[in-house]
Amino acid sequence: MKYLAQVNKNDFLNQYELHLLASQESENLWSIISENTPILLEKSQIMNEKMLVLVEISPTGDIVSIDDATDWVISLVQTYLSSGITPEFLEQEAENAEQWRQNLTLQNQDLARRTLELEARREQIQALEESLKSENSSDN
Repeated sequence: MKYLAQVNKNDFLNQYELHLLASQESENLWSIISENTPILLEKSQIMNEKMLVLVEISPTGDIVSIDDATDWVISLVQTYLSSGITPEFLEQEAENAEQWRQNLTLQNQDLARRTLELEARREQIQALEESLKSENSSDN
């Protein structure tokens, strides 16, 4: 699984460690990690403190890869923030989509009601036609 993490130095152990900040749920969906459990790096791994990294961790908990997240963060800024896509904008769009969905549901219910009314009227007309036919045939 892929994570966004920050590199910190553990002065007590004289080692660098990763503090996981977010985990990737799907290609464009990340979840914030609230608990702050550090992952110690090997003593031979020397990194810049406070650096943001993308880390791939295997299901067994082993670090598969660590990459500098600078290019990834810049890509996010260029893709989303430079075009005005903010969390508030996305929230408003989600609300608009929900209102649209509710409106379509109401229209669909209204259409179904009208269809039932038309079917009932058609049956009434057919009954009247049959009634008239039977009256005409009994009069002759």
